[in-house]
Amino acid sequence: MAAVTAIPLLPALGYFVANYSSGNVVVYPILPDGKLGAHTALVTDRGKLGPDTKRQDGPHAHWIGVSENNEAVYVADLGLDQVFSYKLDPAKGTIVPSIELDGPSTSADVRPGTGPRHVAFSKDRKFMYVLGELESTVTVFASGGPYKFQAIQNIPMLPAGFSGRNDAAEIELHPSGRFLYASNRGKDSIVVYAVDPKSGKLTLVEDVPTGGKEPRHFALDPTGKFLLAENQNSNSIVEFLIDQATGKLTPTGETLRVPSPICLVFLSVD
Repeated sequence: MAAVTAIPLLPALGYFVANYSSGNVVVYPILPDGKLGAHTALVTDRGKLGPDTKRQDGPHAHWIGVSENNEAVYVADLGLDQVFSYKLDPAKGTIVPSIELDGPSTSADVRPGTGPRHVAFSKDRKFMYVLGELESTVTVFASGGPYKFQAIQNIPMLPAGFSGRNDAAEIELHPSGRFLYASNRGKDSIVVYAVDPKSGKLTLVEDVPTGGKEPRHFALDPTGKFLLAENQNSNSIVEFLIDQATGKLTPTGETLRVPSPICLVFLSVD
C-alpha cells in the first residue's frame, strides 16, 4: 500500500512515495520521456512504536508532502505517532532526516495512539494540522521553521459519548484559510472547524452526515464553494454547498454514483 504525490522538483520533476506497509519513503525522478528513473532516495521512518499493537506494529508512512520552496519533505507515520521532516536536495532528489542536521528536531510528535494519517498546512506555513486516524482527533502545531513544531491544541472529531467504531480519514483547509474540514469513517460525517487566524487554533462549527458510508476522501473545489464527499462503501459522491461566511455545509441534492470512490482531484483546464 502506498500514498503517491507528484511534486515539482527543481529543475526536474519527481514522484514522492510513502509506502504504508514497509514504512519507507522513496523519491523517483521523472525522465524526459515521462518514465520514472531509478530512485534517488529511499529512507525508512524510525522511532518508537505507538501503543496500538495491531495498527502500530511497525512504521507506516501514510502521507507525504513537500514544502512550497522545495526545502523540506514531511511524512505522517501512523505507526510511530510522528510527522517526520526531511531535508530535501531538489537538484539531486535526495532527502536527509532533519535530526542529522544541526539543531532542529526530526519530527512533530503526537499523543501515543493518535495514528497520524494526513496533514494540512496553513498558507503561511505557520500552522500544521495533523489528522489522527486511530484517535479521531486533529492536532494543531505551531511552526518555528521548516523542521520545528510545537503542539498547541488537540481537538476531538467525535462528540462526547460516541462509542461506535470510527477511523478518521481526510483533512483539508478551505482556500480562504478560515475553515478546516475532516472526515469520519464509521460515524460517516464531515466535521467543520473555524480557524483562528492569529493562534491557528480550531473551534467546532458543526458535524454533518455525508449521506453515505465510509467517506475515505473528500475534496474542496478550487473556488472553495463546494465540498465533494466520496462515500467508498455506498458508491456515491455527494455534493455540499459551503457557506462562505460560516463554513457550514448544505447538501445540494446532487449525488454522483461511482463504484468505491476513494480519491478525487480537480484538474485545471486552460
